[in-house]
Amino acid sequence: MLPEKKAFLSADKIGVQEKLAILLAFIAGYIDAVGLIKWKTYVSFMSGNTTQLGTAIDTGTVEVISSSLCVIGSFVSGIYLGTCLSQCQRQRKFSSKFFIVAGILITYSIVGSYYQIPNYSSLVIIGFSMGMMNTIVTSVGKQNVNTDFVTGTLNSLAKNSAMYTMSNSKEDRTTYRSNTIRLLILWIGFILGAFIAPMLLDMLTKWTLLLPAFFLLASAFLFPISIIKD
Repeated sequence: MLPEKKAFLSADKIGVQEKLAILLAFIAGYIDAVGLIKWKTYVSFMSGNTTQLGTAIDTGTVEVISSSLCVIGSFVSGIYLGTCLSQCQRQRKFSSKFFIVAGILITYSIVGSYYQIPNYSSLVIIGFSMGMMNTIVTSVGKQNVNTDFVTGTLNSLAKNSAMYTMSNSKEDRTTYRSNTIRLLILWIGFILGAFIAPMLLDMLTKWTLLLPAFFLLASAFLFPISIIKD
């Protein structure tokens, strides 16, 4: 009975990880779209920013160079600190990263409702929070995931699809099929977030980032560290 129970709990844990990953992908797409609309810069899509940086260096466009360096540097810093926090919080029930990222978004929204926050400051603040959020979930079961790196998601999706097609093992095909579906849903989650953001930006204006902050606070209590980590 113990092995069966353990297997059930493992499957249940993977299901919860999957739900959280989809939610975080939705948030990433949502905030990335907000950044693109408001500041003409991606706050989670660093491949695009790196391309923009390279072309801007060639043309000497100082504004684009500065904004790209700001958001890339802050994003990397967020990942660095988020990874360090993961190593320090193994024995805690809840991950402080949910609260930190939500707190940043809430504080930014409140301050932004009274003062005009410069674009560079906005990119640093939001880019940092997106980098940290990227470290909350790094895998679903045995499949590595990146909730705000769509290129990596599509890369893994294509590889798992190919392995599903070529494998002769029934067990392996089941695994590859599950991974493919999981990654496809993750990608769709990102698209939905980006799709909804422009509509809510018109409605909520300066309070647009409160929605992802609310989702993150709710997730802090719904998804304890024991579920998030493998």
